[in-house]
Amino acid sequence: MTIFRAARPRVLLTALAAGTLLLTAACNDTAPTAQDKATGTGGTTAPAATSPAATPTPKPKGEADPALKAFYGQQITWTDCPADPKAAQAKIDTSGMQCGKLHVPLDYTAPAADAIDLALIKYGAADHGKRIGSLMVNPGGPGASGVEMVKYGAKDFEGALHDRFDVIGFDPRGTGDSSPVSCYDDKQLDEANQTDTPDDPAQRKAAHVKQSTDHAAACQAKSGKLLPFVGTRNTARDLDVLRAVVGDRKLNYLGISYGTYLGALYAEEFPQNTGRLILDGAVDPAEDTLDHGIDQQVGFEKSFERFAADCVENHAAECPLGKDKTKAAKKAADFLDGLHDNPLTTKDGRKLGRDMAWTGVISLLYGDETTSWQYLRNSLGWAMMRDKGDYLMAFADDYNGRDQNGHYSPMDEANTAISCADAARPAPTPEHAKQAVDRLLAEAPLLSKGATVDDYTEPGCAYWPFKTQEKPHTIRAEGAAPILVVGTTGDPATPYASAEQLAKGFAKATLLTRVGEGHGAFGKGNTCIDQAMAAYLTDGTMPADGTRCS
Repeated sequence: MTIFRAARPRVLLTALAAGTLLLTAACNDTAPTAQDKATGTGGTTAPAATSPAATPTPKPKGEADPALKAFYGQQITWTDCPADPKAAQAKIDTSGMQCGKLHVPLDYTAPAADAIDLALIKYGAADHGKRIGSLMVNPGGPGASGVEMVKYGAKDFEGALHDRFDVIGFDPRGTGDSSPVSCYDDKQLDEANQTDTPDDPAQRKAAHVKQSTDHAAACQAKSGKLLPFVGTRNTARDLDVLRAVVGDRKLNYLGISYGTYLGALYAEEFPQNTGRLILDGAVDPAEDTLDHGIDQQVGFEKSFERFAADCVENHAAECPLGKDKTKAAKKAADFLDGLHDNPLTTKDGRKLGRDMAWTGVISLLYGDETTSWQYLRNSLGWAMMRDKGDYLMAFADDYNGRDQNGHYSPMDEANTAISCADAARPAPTPEHAKQAVDRLLAEAPLLSKGATVDDYTEPGCAYWPFKTQEKPHTIRAEGAAPILVVGTTGDPATPYASAEQLAKGFAKATLLTRVGEGHGAFGKGNTCIDQAMAAYLTDGTMPADGTRCS
């Protein structure tokens, strides 16, 4: 199964308190740019003018910038993709796919300095006679691989989309095979993932400070040159270079989860270049980042409760959660929390503790109520009834980007780096912190057990070596083509209200609703959704405003 990620699932406290669970950011035009802060070129005060100043000529950007001519004028060399044992094992046919590289500036304010290469994959249009152009895709994260989205999820594009488009995935800067951020080795990541968050608030705070400080130092040591430039605004600029280089006059794009933020920023940066954009599993770029994290916690709690009730009501023969649907979720949560003191040993000798077990559960709540909930019932059954934690561990590993050989993808490291480049949450007021904890304890008591106000008093990315100037704000994208926003009513990772707010913020947008469970609507097998998306992308037909697909 494919999991499109919104954020890391260490649901108990750590990521939300640190501010790296969060997805949204935007630019503060009154402050030096992120690149200026990194290179020391911004932030100076202009001398006072003695006479009215002439209106400055706006600096050209994108294709109009002479300094970027070489990047926009490059040609991609497409070749057969290298052998992939993982694809072969899964019996995925990659013979119709080609791989390539895109050359982009590390720093768009100094494009003649350093450059990096982005990994690409192309699944060429099946019906060349009716080919429209390219469809760029991003699966979310931040940190997930667009190359893997196309390679391992090719079946989701079969039909009208693959017939009419070259489906192109790319690994955003700092991720996958695109100059990935690197901080820890596999052994260190295993140790970090298997260490439960302390129950004692003072010990938890001390552990968080040490972990955050050590992690920031490791990232600076190995990837310090890259960190200021991995933000989503730079990735949007990369996306425009890619659009032009493949020969598309307008960008056609499908972004899921965090990919909706990338698409929204693209529409803000390059409104004149937007074609048909679908933003599915939407992030609200204007929402306070602490509040967004709380919304996610509450969303996963509600999804977990619905799963547990469904387990008892409709799958009693295989449900390990008892016969009372009102107590089922707590029974599962008590078991998972108990693994802190009594971890399960898996076949490879690792210990499944509380946090890894919850990670496995949360990862399956990203999926739908049929296949993913069945996996979750089975995984909990094996753990609760047979003391075997291998299935929960496997889903946690998959979510954390760990393969069967114990090697981690750069996804986790990239997630933190991109999140901190996109937004650094300011320290909340004492009143805001108390409101957040009160809401958690009232609406998500199972996932927020033990939370205290002190867990949320410091700013996000407090120990990160790079300080961003990006801020949350409403994205209007004036002048952009109409945008299709898709939301799912039971989405735990990007709650439905975020889709409503994103669509409302755009100058021109339509909201399409999927009624159901899981994160995102694309690839969930909903015929109504699939047809509406295909109709918009292939011939520009928007669904009627207010359309709901059950």
